Amino acid sequence: MRTEKEKMLAEEPYNSLDPQLVEERLRARELCQQLNALSPRAPEAQRQELVSSLFGASTNAYVTPPFACDYGTNIELGNGVYFNFNCVVLDVAKVVIGNNVMFGPAVQIYTATHPMDRVERRSGVESGKAIRIGNDVWIGGAAVICPGVSIGDGAVIGAGSVVVRDIPAGVFAAGNPCKVIRSL
Repeated sequence: MRTEKEKMLAEEPYNSLDPQLVEERLRARELCQQLNALSPRAPEAQRQELVSSLFGASTNAYVTPPFACDYGTNIELGNGVYFNFNCVVLDVAKVVIGNNVMFGPAVQIYTATHPMDRVERRSGVESGKAIRIGNDVWIGGAAVICPGVSIGDGAVIGAGSVVVRDIPAGVFAAGNPCKVIRSL
């Protein structure tokens, strides 16, 4: 029988109250708390050690506190990724981020989703859908990236946008719902 974590990562319904998942979320929250409590004058090596521990891999990503995520280890980062203040990543499914991606302040990335049926939702079962963000993408402040979305290389997402469907490479897209405005 598969574990709840295996179901979660397979984008199938799972029980988020599974003890292993609860423990892994607590680990991520502790690491986020440590990162968020660092002095702005803390040595860069100390900051990078926490960031690498949080994401479960060595990275040169720069994370400006405060930052929050569910697990951290479900986030795959390319080189040169920058998170501005107040970013949140709900990574119950994979979040794959390419090279040289910039996130404005308060960007929200949500892989988590819940049943539409209220009775099923009360059961505590949830699921997620992976998000993929290509290389050289800029996501403006307060944008929301919804479950299952892919954003192509070189795209720019306008501030405050709500991205509910895939965005192709090389375009400027904005709005709620986010739509292509023009090619770049």
